[in-house]
Amino acid sequence: MPLLTEDLKAWIGREVSYTAKEELGRASIRYFALAIDDENPLYQDDGHAREAGYPSVIASPTFVVETCQYAHGRPNGHGYMGHSWELPITGCRMIRAGNDYRFFRAVLPADRISVTWTLEDMIERPSSRGGSQLFVTSVARYYDSAAELIAVNRETTVYQPLESGQ
Repeated sequence: MPLLTEDLKAWIGREVSYTAKEELGRASIRYFALAIDDENPLYQDDGHAREAGYPSVIASPTFVVETCQYAHGRPNGHGYMGHSWELPITGCRMIRAGNDYRFFRAVLPADRISVTWTLEDMIERPSSRGGSQLFVTSVARYYDSAAELIAVNRETTVYQPLESGQ
């Protein structure tokens, strides 16, 4: 039985947008740097950041695409608060298979972020374990409050059928 059904194909091209309710803030930037064990003074020291040509501290590049600061709702059943397509796929496990990040400018504490997610494509491919697996590509475009594009995250997830007993 194919994983890529007509119902799933209808999801291709869907878009959703979210806008953060507040600015990112210095504390969030500092906490993220601490969490990823990155002691770069650009993320904590205004003087150092100004010497480097920035108006204030900046966020590490992946901060904007990995923190879900735009989230408004409650965590889902897996504890995740960011965007999720919640595709109608059963009997599979979902695996994050890769990200292709593009960053266009540094993110600042005063930035209020909005993001538009687009479900770009789905492709069913043979699995090395037999059967098939479904590759789903989504693109998230992150903007500041002036609608300037600041980052793009192209994310691939793979849905693999569970083996019996899993």
